[in-house]
Amino acid sequence: MISQQGQLELFRLIGSSLNQDVTCYAFGGNAMMFYGYKGETKDVDLLFEDEENRREFIRVIKLLGYEESSPFKIYIEEKLREKHRPLMFKRQDDNGRFDLFVKKIFRTLLSPRMQEDVYAEHEFNEKNKLKVKVLRKEQLVILKSVTDRQNDFDDIKTIIKQDKHFDWQYLIDEVFWQHRHGDTWVLLDVEEMLKELKKYVLVPEKFVRQLYGMNRDKLRLAPKKKAKN
Repeated sequence: MISQQGQLELFRLIGSSLNQDVTCYAFGGNAMMFYGYKGETKDVDLLFEDEENRREFIRVIKLLGYEESSPFKIYIEEKLREKHRPLMFKRQDDNGRFDLFVKKIFRTLLSPRMQEDVYAEHEFNEKNKLKVKVLRKEQLVILKSVTDRQNDFDDIKTIIKQDKHFDWQYLIDEVFWQHRHGDTWVLLDVEEMLKELKKYVLVPEKFVRQLYGMNRDKLRLAPKKKAKN
């Protein structure tokens, strides 16, 4: 596990060893710590704009003793067949785990909204900067629905229960955008999450209906299979 203070110190240490500026987006339990939703996390989820940025980040964390590990006990096997699966790194002292994505989280794109509507930006070091952009809480909920790991649903419940001004329309609009741009999983992932979430918190029904209607349209427009003779 890693605390918020431990995360900040780790980012400063990484920033001090970079040979170039690196920008990434925080969207997991590490992002929740920036909001104050939780005090510690075991996974530091980062999304990079390109492979060059991730490669430089990995070079530095390897110098700090992190080694690549298998994601198969963490993520659904079907999703790990995707090109945009994460590279995972751990250290023997178990001081947090890095899950590092590039451009997509499986099929979910780094959208223009993700890049523009960030909650906060943090810079570490003065020469070659590590810039960590914390995604909006609505994006956190979508991406935690997509990653669907142990404790992700509990994190979603925490966000919704603590935020009285959660923007449901923003979430729905982003899901539709992702679907239109080729993410064939995000509708189902978020719809399943909302069905379960309704057992614990109030989810405005009109947004559930919007999502359900989009799923029905998708099924209706799907090409029909020819019957076998």
